[in-house]
Amino acid sequence: MVIGFLSLLCLEKLPKPSISALPRSVVERSSNVTLKCQCHVQNVTFMLGKLQDSGYEKEQSSAGHDAEFLLVNLEPKNAGIYFCAYKITGSHEWSEKSEHLQLVVTDGHDGPGASSIKTDTRIIFVTTFSCLIIFLLFPSVFLIYRCTQHDSSHEEANKRTSHSEFPQQEASDLSRPERVSLSTKDPQEGTYADLNMKAPSEAASVPAEEPPGSCECAMLTA
Repeated sequence: MVIGFLSLLCLEKLPKPSISALPRSVVERSSNVTLKCQCHVQNVTFMLGKLQDSGYEKEQSSAGHDAEFLLVNLEPKNAGIYFCAYKITGSHEWSEKSEHLQLVVTDGHDGPGASSIKTDTRIIFVTTFSCLIIFLLFPSVFLIYRCTQHDSSHEEANKRTSHSEFPQQEASDLSRPERVSLSTKDPQEGTYADLNMKAPSEAASVPAEEPPGSCECAMLTA
């Protein structure tokens, strides 16, 4: 019965297993990592392969549902894309390949901690730069506002000065015709006035003529 069940499994295509990395798929140089393969069938043989290296192949038998492949003292050359497959005991047909797992081996300065430090440094730089821009922008806006206010007040002062000078100019313009009218009067009027002033004085200076009768009376009396 067991042989029949195994034969049935061999006739059908075995489902693909799963693969995972412990503790994670991104590790530092000289560290260790465990690649774990799992399936839904017991008493199988797991195979670990590498996509870029056709000669890389590791097998491990398991009485359970999984198998663990320990990779130690990793180097950058150990990085790559890994997958696993399995076959039932007594069979030569492998199952479908699992999903690909990208294993990254970083140098000590380029690990996840270093990348997080770089990210924090960038955030600090961007924040500092933004604060500096805001700090410089505020005085600039204040100075522009003050200059605008000063220009507007200067224009208002000029307008007030021009308005105050305009009535004086109108008054001077209005007084000019009167002066012109006085200067354009008939010059004979001044002559008539002078003659009228001179007439009484000339009359006072001329001696009064005695009437002819008075002279005769004086002679008879004598």
